[in-house]
Amino acid sequence: MEEFSDAVSRSTTASRKLGKIYKIILFGSYARGDWVDEPEHGYQSDFDLLVVVSHRDLTDVEHYWYVAEDKILRDDSIGRPVNIIVHSLEEVNEALGRGQYFWVDIARDGIALYELPCHSLATPMPLTPIDAFEMARGYFEDWLGKLDRSIRTVELQLAEGNGELGWRKDAAFMLHQATERAYICFLLVRTLYFPRSHNVKFLRSLSEDKDARLIAAWPREARLDRRRFELLKRAYVEARYSASYEIGTDDLTAIASSVRALRDIVEQLSLERLDELRANAGP
Repeated sequence: MEEFSDAVSRSTTASRKLGKIYKIILFGSYARGDWVDEPEHGYQSDFDLLVVVSHRDLTDVEHYWYVAEDKILRDDSIGRPVNIIVHSLEEVNEALGRGQYFWVDIARDGIALYELPCHSLATPMPLTPIDAFEMARGYFEDWLGKLDRSIRTVELQLAEGNGELGWRKDAAFMLHQATERAYICFLLVRTLYFPRSHNVKFLRSLSEDKDARLIAAWPREARLDRRRFELLKRAYVEARYSASYEIGTDDLTAIASSVRALRDIVEQLSLERLDELRANAGP
């Protein structure tokens, strides 16, 4: 809240300068009470926070939330990852009005850590079963195709020259894209929402919170496996822009294997979800 106050004080437009935080809501496993805390085995639930602000302009992470996120990341007393999504009250209430499952779950299970009075969340409106099915099916067909094209691109890049660092870096970036697309596909089919984030660790956390079967794609008890996922996470920026980013063929092969496993799990879970939605929709 201090960093947000500093950021809006430097704004020049009224909507930003007068911006306010309306709510900070804890959601996910720590709100429901079913979190996991086994850092010695590489399994530890994240804190998930929704920050509700007064205007859409204030949701820009780079301008308003980057410093706060960085301070939280470096605060050893917190002891676990913290994921922040930021939306305006208007956006949240519009989503609740559409009955989107992600927001309905937050409205039902979320714990308000801070809130200003007179800025209530809207009453969730039920989404018709047939609309839910049609939306989820459209998302699945679109994003699974994008995911498969990403994986095919990686295969072509590795075949072209995995002995050359430039090709390996391109393949690492595309593996990041494939992972991002896999989690977006799952989240859209399951919740009809995904956050505006390229952080695959965050997307993984949100997705695994919805279905623990996704955990199987990424071994994490061994340090080597955790290091490989960090290589993938860093690839979004560093594989494109950093001369110091290095990734070997063995790491790429292992990451690619995990991404293919993730793809298959996402397809299976998505088809299960579509079957459920189709049954709810009736004939």
